[in-house]
Amino acid sequence: MKVQIEQKPQTMVNTFLLAFIVHSMQFGVGVQGFQRIVYLEAKHDAWVSVILAGFASAVVGFVMVKTLAAYQSTDLYGIHYDLFGKWLGNLLNILFIIYCLFAFHIIVRNYMEVLQAWVFPEIPIWIISFFLLFLVVYGINGGVRTIVGVSFFSIVLSLWLVFLLAYPFQFTNWDYLFPLFESSIPNILKGARQMSFTIIGFEIIFIIYPFLKEKDRVNRHMQLGLLFTTLLYLALMVVSLAYFSGGQLERTIWGTLSLFKIVRFPFIERFEYVAITFWVLLILPNIMLYLWAASRGLARIFDKKVNKMSWILLAILFLSFQFPLNRNKVNLLNDFFARGSFYIVFCYPFILYGLVLLKKKFFKKRVD
Repeated sequence: MKVQIEQKPQTMVNTFLLAFIVHSMQFGVGVQGFQRIVYLEAKHDAWVSVILAGFASAVVGFVMVKTLAAYQSTDLYGIHYDLFGKWLGNLLNILFIIYCLFAFHIIVRNYMEVLQAWVFPEIPIWIISFFLLFLVVYGINGGVRTIVGVSFFSIVLSLWLVFLLAYPFQFTNWDYLFPLFESSIPNILKGARQMSFTIIGFEIIFIIYPFLKEKDRVNRHMQLGLLFTTLLYLALMVVSLAYFSGGQLERTIWGTLSLFKIVRFPFIERFEYVAITFWVLLILPNIMLYLWAASRGLARIFDKKVNKMSWILLAILFLSFQFPLNRNKVNLLNDFFARGSFYIVFCYPFILYGLVLLKKKFFKKRVD
């Protein structure tokens, strides 16, 4: 495996699009019900937990970019190969590939559950998963530029959903936000950790970095994407705390979707149906990029084409969706993935950066 990656100009994308990529990766199925799990830990100070989680993501994002900047143009797979050698490096690469596939499965599984619970209770799982995977095939076959285009348009075409969140303001009770700072610092930190499942996704910078043109602007646009996500989640949390009472929020599994439930138009009685079906546009960049990252990893390890690897992984994922899971089992999967992703996304980058610095200090010559 080559450590340094030389991309053709026609396969690279403008760096300013990284802000859209990062935000689209962070804004997926997690936003549908993150309020409850954070509130259970931090209570009325859940909004503080959101701010702390956003700050943590900004710090980790900076460390990720610094790690990649130590190399001219490579990805996480190349860094592992350079630091740990062929066998241990590829073992770590395979673990990251499994993480990407697990993330893909969790996102699709949660969306299918919402779709069946709210809109189509009788539709078989295989039909939903088949059409979602069919859309993913389009992105993968088009290459990274097509996937980045989907990320861009998913944000642009879904911005109108954000403005509709102003509708619940007329029913809010701002007394629900008080008392402020009643929770202990450990509980607020636990609430921030519960946000990990919701705000992950920006680790995709580890894979897409070689495809960005202006490397000196990567951190700037990375931070812009993270900031926009944090502000949006903060607004959602504040509105939810002011609209729901504490007891209601503890029982509301999908807080954001419940906020859409009260939106009324003369020509649409159940607007949440529109929001849920439109949500597929928000999760498409998530699953496309995660599958692309996993396929690219296998292609790098075995020196094969990305498209060929993606077909194999799609077949495996389609089969994995055919096992029915109830709400409790989905929650267990979410909790397990959230714990694992916390260490992979928020802890491991610091270890990796430290090892890169050590290698750079004691071994000046880079591996090509």
